[in-house]
Amino acid sequence: MTIASTVDYLRMVWPAELADVGFEVATGPLNVIPGVGVARYAVDAPGRRITFFRLPIQRLSGLHRTDEFHQRMVIESCVFRGVAELLGKDPWDLAPDRFRHF
Repeated sequence: MTIASTVDYLRMVWPAELADVGFEVATGPLNVIPGVGVARYAVDAPGRRITFFRLPIQRLSGLHRTDEFHQRMVIESCVFRGVAELLGKDPWDLAPDRFRHF
C-alpha cells in the first residue's frame, strides 16, 4: 500500500515522465550483488520498469525504531530512489516542496 501511494504521488508530480513506467513488487531479488548485498529495488530503464523487493525492504533495512512511521519512510525512500535512478535525478529533486516545511 505504501509503494502504491508513493508511486501515485510521484505520478502526479511527474505525469509525463512516469506515464509509461511499470511498477511491481516481488518477494526478493534472484541474487546477491557482490560487494553491495541484497538490492531493495531494481530499475530496468530500457523496459521502463521498477521492481521493489518486499523482503529485503522489510527485513534488512536496519531501522533504529520499529514503528509504522519509520517503516513507511524506508519504503518511500526506496520508491524515491528507484524513480530518481530511472529519471536520472536526485531523489530530493523529485518533490522539493514536499519536505520544505522541515
